[in-house]
Amino acid sequence: MNTSADLLKELRIDRKAPPPPPSRRGLWTTLIVIAVIALLAVGGWLFLTRDKGVEVRTATAVAIGSGGASASVLDATGYVVARRTATVSAKITGKVREVLIEEGQRVEEGQVMATLDPVSETADRTLASAQLSASQSEIGRVQAQLKEAEVNASRLSTLVSQQLVSKSQYDQAVAQRDSLRAQLVTAQRNAKVASDQLAIADINLDYTVVRAPFAGIVTAKAAQPGEIVSPLSAGGGFTRTGIGTIVDMDSLEVEVDVGEAFIGRVQPKMPVEATLNAYPDWKIPAEVIAIIPAADRGKATVKVRIALKVKDPRIVPDMGVNVSFLENEKPATASPLQTRGVRVSATAITQREGINVAFALKGGDAGTVEQRELKLGRTIGDDRQVLSGLSAGDEVILSPPAELKDGSKVRVAGADAEK
Repeated sequence: MNTSADLLKELRIDRKAPPPPPSRRGLWTTLIVIAVIALLAVGGWLFLTRDKGVEVRTATAVAIGSGGASASVLDATGYVVARRTATVSAKITGKVREVLIEEGQRVEEGQVMATLDPVSETADRTLASAQLSASQSEIGRVQAQLKEAEVNASRLSTLVSQQLVSKSQYDQAVAQRDSLRAQLVTAQRNAKVASDQLAIADINLDYTVVRAPFAGIVTAKAAQPGEIVSPLSAGGGFTRTGIGTIVDMDSLEVEVDVGEAFIGRVQPKMPVEATLNAYPDWKIPAEVIAIIPAADRGKATVKVRIALKVKDPRIVPDMGVNVSFLENEKPATASPLQTRGVRVSATAITQREGINVAFALKGGDAGTVEQRELKLGRTIGDDRQVLSGLSAGDEVILSPPAELKDGSKVRVAGADAEK
C-alpha cells in the first residue's frame, strides 16, 4: 500500500515548480520588435509636428535696364478685337451642296469655302447660250441676203442708167438692200443682248461657289450640306444667312473704354503695356492708334484703339486684356536713380517698423526668407521700381503675412503638389 501511494505521488504535477527558462533566440526577437515600434512612433511624431513653414506665393524681380522706366499714367480694361472680320455668305439663295471649311482652318484669299446646288443657274446659262447661238445664226442669214441685195442693186443701177430696166425696179432693189441692212443691225444688237445674258448667267453660276474674301482663320462654321442659305434673312428664321466667319489675325488690336475724366491723359502714339487675362505674366508692348472722337453717353467713356506690336497665335479675338498707358521713355541721359534697379509687384513690398522691406527666398522653394530693406523708385503700372535691396532674379514673397520675419521658414504654394 505504501509503495502504491508513493508511486502516485511521483506521478502528481507540481504546479509550484518554476517554469523552464526561455530560449535566448525568442528574447532577442521580442526586443527587436519593441525597438522597431518605438522608432516608428518617434518618427511619426516628428513628421507630424515638424515646422512646415508659412505657405506663400512668390514672384521674380525683373531688371528694368538702362533705357529708363516708364511710369503708368492710366490703367484700363478692354478686349482684343479684329479690325478685319467677315461672315461670308452666298450672293444668291440656294441649297448647300458642299462645305469645305472647319473651325481653326486657315484659308487664303479666293479659296473655295462652300458650293451651292447649281441646277437652276446651269439651266439659265444653257438657255442664254442657245439664244446667243440663234442670234449669231440670224446675223449670218441676214448678211447673206444683204450681200445678194447689194449686188442686185448695183446691177440694176447700171441697167437703169442705160434705160434697160425701169426706175421702179431699181428703187425696189435699193429698198430691199436698205431693209436688210437694218435687219443686220437689229440681229447684231440681239446677239449682243444674248451675249450679255450669257455673261449674267455665268455670273449667277459663279455665285454658287462661295470664296474667301481675304486670307484668315475660320472662327465659325455656320452651314451644313443640305441647308438653304440666303444673303437675306428669310424662311421664318430657318434659312441660314452665312456659311462661316473668318478673321484676319494680322488685324488684331485692343479696344478699351477710358473714362471721360481721364481721356486727356491719352495721346496718339502713346506707349502702352498690355496684359492678357489668360497670360498675366506676359507683358505685350503696344501703342495708341487713335482716340475715337465720340463718347458713350450711358457709360461716360471714350473708346481708344491700341495696336499690338507682337503677333502671336495665343492672342485671339474677344480675349480680356488690361492695359497701362505709359509715359514716354526717359532719354539715356536721365539720372542713374531713374534708370537702374528692378521691377517687382507692389504687393511684395510691405513695411516693418516704418521701413519699406521685401522678403526674398533664401534656399529654394522650401527654404527661409531674408528681410531686405528697400529704396523705392517710380510706380510702373501695378509694379514698383526698386533702386536698391533686390537684384534681378530674386524670388520675393507676394503679400507677406504680418507674422513673417527675417529667417522665417516658408513653403511656396503649389510646390508640394509639384513634388
